[in-house]
Amino acid sequence: MTTKSNTSTKDAGKKGPKPSSNTAWKTVKTSRHPERPVLQDYIELVFSNFIPLHGDRFYADDPAIVGGFAQIGDKKVMMIGQNKGKTTIDNIERNFGMAKPEGYRKALRLMKLAERFNIPIVTIIDTPGAFPGIEAEERGQAESIAKNITEMAKLEVPIVAVVIGEGGSGGALGIGVGDKILMLSNAIYSVISPEGCASILWRDAAYAPDAAKALNLTANALYKLDVIDEIIEEPAGGAHTDYNKTASSVKNAVLKNLKSFENISTEELLNLRAEKYAAMGKFSIDN
Repeated sequence: MTTKSNTSTKDAGKKGPKPSSNTAWKTVKTSRHPERPVLQDYIELVFSNFIPLHGDRFYADDPAIVGGFAQIGDKKVMMIGQNKGKTTIDNIERNFGMAKPEGYRKALRLMKLAERFNIPIVTIIDTPGAFPGIEAEERGQAESIAKNITEMAKLEVPIVAVVIGEGGSGGALGIGVGDKILMLSNAIYSVISPEGCASILWRDAAYAPDAAKALNLTANALYKLDVIDEIIEEPAGGAHTDYNKTASSVKNAVLKNLKSFENISTEELLNLRAEKYAAMGKFSIDN
């Protein structure tokens, strides 16, 4: 690392970030492991009879979000997920799992289709965030995410969401309003990336490990805060060390949670969903 010879007096005493060994930052790096299983792996190992559906019926088909009818165990579901790649070519084609407005509108179209056929929805979350480019803003990125959140709150079928890697900001929330939120033990779920947070608070992305710790983005931290409902344990070393074992754990957890809704009426389902999200964000002031 080079240092500038014209360092100002103001910055002379400024301390840089300390080397961090905190668990949160290790989890961030594991969640981004280049060999970590992505949506396509789970489609192959967890679901069967997958029938992909394309397009938002407004603008285009966004390859960053994949969805369609599928089966998991003995359950027919609508599967919708964010579609990262493992190679540079795949990631460029899928925009690194960062959806544009047409991706969220496609997701909502499929959710409404699931509601029409009275089948549950399973969403797979794995994105750094929604795409922040000019064309996405021009086509209504914020509106498309906000509409998805609003409509998902009212859908009359169960929704199980699974965070398999990165759950970044509104990009994750656009398909993340679930009755049950499940999370792999080395996944992360946060309002902003650690690097983005560090750039805002410290004006230096090198403080990302400190930001990761402060953001409470790990599965254990979010479970304690009642943001998620269940942690799916990964094999030792991370999901990338054993695809089959990870997929089996995800499948069993999703099936268990889907079955928990079998005897719940639509009215009760919607009431429970409303109560779940109304209860989030509680805080207390110690005297």
